Amino acid sequence: MQYEMLDKPDFGLVKVLFDQPGEQLLVESSAMVAKDGAVEMKTQMQGGLMAAAKRKMLGGESIFQNTFTATAPGQQLWVAPGPEGDVVPLELNGSYEVMLNSGAFLASAPSVQLDTKWGGAKGFFSGTGFFLLKCGGQGPLFFSSYGGIHAVDVGPNGYICDTDHVVAFTSGLDYNVTKVGGLKSLFLSGEGLVCRFHGQGRLWISTRSANALAAFVHPFRPVKSSNN
Repeated sequence: MQYEMLDKPDFGLVKVLFDQPGEQLLVESSAMVAKDGAVEMKTQMQGGLMAAAKRKMLGGESIFQNTFTATAPGQQLWVAPGPEGDVVPLELNGSYEVMLNSGAFLASAPSVQLDTKWGGAKGFFSGTGFFLLKCGGQGPLFFSSYGGIHAVDVGPNGYICDTDHVVAFTSGLDYNVTKVGGLKSLFLSGEGLVCRFHGQGRLWISTRSANALAAFVHPFRPVKSSNN
């Protein structure tokens, strides 16, 4: 399987070229843009009902996912996320896992295992929710986010990122959710809470936040006057 990343970072798109019959790609629901007419598609609950429901309720992913299977060499498949933004490809080799923020998963090879990971009480206060999606195994993995995505290699000094801008991080990192400064900064700076990452690994951050966009456009919403 070969793939090409197009229209990054504003309108990320993955163009997949299958090398041989039987190659497969697991794709998040509604993410297919186009495909060769002979590429087969099967919709199912990956891992059974309980596993699919767990990923839906705890990891923010769809219960049903689509598996695309090539029937001949050279067939193509195009996939893209729903929101405007970037897509990152990774080739997992089994030596590490990647934790994805809720809703960041786009597609992967069937050999990539998807599961949820408890985030502890710290997840309640962060924009990542209670659970993260844990991706391990081997093969290509594609994840996405609203806005552009940048990779940061975290070293001994750690790294601080706003909770709304965390997209993914490798299993060599852990984090604590805390305020960026004192109480005054927490309530008056507009920065809120941050993730303080420590350990050694890679962190992917987004250049935009959907929550920040919603807050920006809220004052401009038309409001109907009440006739009562």
